[in-house]
Amino acid sequence: MNIGSAKPRLSLARILQMNLGFLGLQFSFGLQQSNMGPIYSYLGADEGSMPLLWLAGPMTGLIVQPLIGSMSDRTRSRLGRRTPYFLIGAILCSLSLLAMPYSRTLWMAASLLWVLDAANNVTMEPYRAYVSDRLGPDQRPFGFLTQSAFTGLAQTLSYLAPSLLVWWGINKDLLDSNGIPEITRVSFLIGAFLSIATILWSVVRVPELPLTPQEDAAMTADPLSFRSTITGLIDAIRDMPQVMRQLAVAMLFQWFGMFCYWQYIVLALARNVHGTSDPASTGFRDAGLLNGQLGAFYNAIACVSAFAMIPLARRCGAKPIHAVAMVASGAAMLTVASTGSIALLIVAMVGIGVGWGSLMGNPYLMLANAIPPERTGVYMGIFNMFIVIPMMVEILFVWLAYRPLLGGDPRHVLMLGGAMMLAAAVATLMVRAPQADLVA
Repeated sequence: MNIGSAKPRLSLARILQMNLGFLGLQFSFGLQQSNMGPIYSYLGADEGSMPLLWLAGPMTGLIVQPLIGSMSDRTRSRLGRRTPYFLIGAILCSLSLLAMPYSRTLWMAASLLWVLDAANNVTMEPYRAYVSDRLGPDQRPFGFLTQSAFTGLAQTLSYLAPSLLVWWGINKDLLDSNGIPEITRVSFLIGAFLSIATILWSVVRVPELPLTPQEDAAMTADPLSFRSTITGLIDAIRDMPQVMRQLAVAMLFQWFGMFCYWQYIVLALARNVHGTSDPASTGFRDAGLLNGQLGAFYNAIACVSAFAMIPLARRCGAKPIHAVAMVASGAAMLTVASTGSIALLIVAMVGIGVGWGSLMGNPYLMLANAIPPERTGVYMGIFNMFIVIPMMVEILFVWLAYRPLLGGDPRHVLMLGGAMMLAAAVATLMVRAPQADLVA
């Protein structure tokens, strides 16, 4: 299958609208990052075993995204190749978000997270493939970094939502019988609405392009089936582009580091700033609110920096920009682990935000220009394996090492995360793919 015709250029407004669904998708992801650790703590989770409760995301991503990506390359429907997956994922995501804050046990919360992550995974890589399908090479930098900017905006809002609700008059100490705050419930309700509403807006306002005659003929010759899906996945792994193989090492370090941060940031703030490790204490709930405020700030930085990286990526290439961003993020994690100063924490969030803004855009930009257009879905799905496998490695390592090697201290987990981000910078600079693959 070969896309020979030029893609119609889209205006700035239409590129923003086609990526609006990422706002709802990433609002959901932000709710997970900022609230699942505290929810698990409220329900009685042990600090050392907590990583195992995050296993849902990597496991579902490892299985679901490559298969969904391969299927979406061969799907035909009145709505398009990718759109059916957006809609199914958004509906499941909304239902899971509605139910999550009513969890009564750890296993109920962990099971709902499993469904929620599966739903997000059904949506995620077809959405990235949709952007690559819809935009020509010259507009892809703006398309992918706009997704990164919407990620920053969405997660700014999701992290800040509990604090906004407190500022609007809801008592932060109003709890249900399981110790889950009311502000958490309302935040998840907002996320459920945004998840479906923003996806619907994107697919209605910027529908997929019709298949070209070449694409249609290729699908007729090799229609969607279980066998074609598996065969396509195996063939894609065998034929993986050089740049994709080289990026795997950098992805290992950077996603290991980010998962360390998300899992243990609230626990580290509770100790450093409020001097407590008791999930039932006011100080612990205050640490959760502080994390929301700091997280909102770093995601706002990610949103702004993603747009700032567009001309830089065009001029210098995505590789050096991403390496610098990983250094900033690693230094920031080391700072967060070692200080209780609010001023220093705010400064550190600039580094976290720059790293997060780059991480959600530049690796995909490097990849999009190096893969065959007709296999975008399956390669985006496979690329996700380079995200979820590091997460699974981190989960198992921290679970085994939390007390014997890391001293049972969440701040040491953040230090480990910082070291991993610095290693990611080195690994990124070692990528030796052709320059055309690395420059927009």
